[in-house]
Amino acid sequence: MTGRILPFIGSTDEWASGVKTISATCELAPNASPWTLDGTNTWLLQAPGATEAIIVDPGPADEDHLLEVVAKVAARDARITSILLTHGHIDHSAGARRLGELTGASVRAVDPMHRYGGEGLAAGDVVIAGDLAAHVIATPGHTSDSVCLLLPEEGSLLTGDTVLGRGTTVVAWPDGRLSEYLVSLAHLRDLAESQGIENILPGHGPILDAPTKILTAYLDHRIARLNDVRAAVAAGAISPAEVVAIVYVNTPRELWPAAELSVRAQLQHLRDAGEISAEIN
Repeated sequence: MTGRILPFIGSTDEWASGVKTISATCELAPNASPWTLDGTNTWLLQAPGATEAIIVDPGPADEDHLLEVVAKVAARDARITSILLTHGHIDHSAGARRLGELTGASVRAVDPMHRYGGEGLAAGDVVIAGDLAAHVIATPGHTSDSVCLLLPEEGSLLTGDTVLGRGTTVVAWPDGRLSEYLVSLAHLRDLAESQGIENILPGHGPILDAPTKILTAYLDHRIARLNDVRAAVAAGAISPAEVVAIVYVNTPRELWPAAELSVRAQLQHLRDAGEISAEIN
């Protein structure tokens, strides 16, 4: 679940399957929607010439999509050795178990309910496939189980739904928490600067360059939206729905349910800070 409910941040590029970096190929899942943009980006990670590959976010339980992923890896005379989930939302995870059955690879995730034949994922873990190393970075906020994956050799960062290729993501309250999300964005921005990250490979939408600029824009936007919510409450809004109607008045109504999740997360953040009363919920 993404929900591109906020003003534009990111790329205007058209997006399709294909080789995107030295080690990363995208197989775009056939689940495009206002919530998922062009569809879920299933990432095939493989060092040049290697015989092992990692799949990140198999996407929906679409047999044709999963078989295409398997075929792409087999065409390179390689095999899938690990399946990783950036988080458990069904547009990223529903096909994971089936892909594991097709390939014999384990599914690794933060949330035990999404694992299959393997262990979990935690900050500091490094998943190896040949000469490729994917470093796990805990980034809760969009969901409590969200992680990003750093490929330091090529300066790429896979962000799942923490950062999107277009727009900005939902803080999926009550599991997602704005306070955690702000910390995660700041951590990623610091990492982008210190590690020389060149590309963001999101869970939906095109690759982004200038990661530090993008992450700064994400942080600035979240602070601005929080101020909008404060203003809506001060103007008399007494429910999340009323806040949505004020703050997201220019957003298509089909995305208001997604907007309300973020608003609930923002209101919780303000309640925790003692800025608003508990009655607004």
